[in-house]
Amino acid sequence: MENCVFCGIISGHVPGTKVAEDDLTLTFMDINPAADGHMLVIPKFHSEDLLEIDAEDLTAVTLSAQRAAKAAMSELGADGVNLLNCCKAPAWQTVFHFHLHVIPRYTDKTKDRLTLPWRPGIGERPAVLEELGARLRSGLS
Repeated sequence: MENCVFCGIISGHVPGTKVAEDDLTLTFMDINPAADGHMLVIPKFHSEDLLEIDAEDLTAVTLSAQRAAKAAMSELGADGVNLLNCCKAPAWQTVFHFHLHVIPRYTDKTKDRLTLPWRPGIGERPAVLEELGARLRSGLS
């Protein structure tokens, strides 16, 4: 896709630190990492976001992300891993080529700069959860 930085990394026209590659995916280092070892996993076929990517590419990206997460744990000594996808600009998507962030997490905060963007434990009222759940169930039917 013209003007897509991730397509440029795939083609080699844009520099990137590649970590792993197969027929369908590419894993490379994030240039603005939230933690040491932060990687991005992308499909080689351009898809704008989670709503557009086909099932085969989504499966391949997810499996590559799992391999990257295991490597972060075994090779970097990560204490955990977050997988993150941002779909559409209001959800913080800035590069419009589907990607999963693989973010190693560390108890040592000198290696980990990521913080929670919301406060877990502040629950929603059961009636609101039921109403929202019902609307979502109808959309999945």
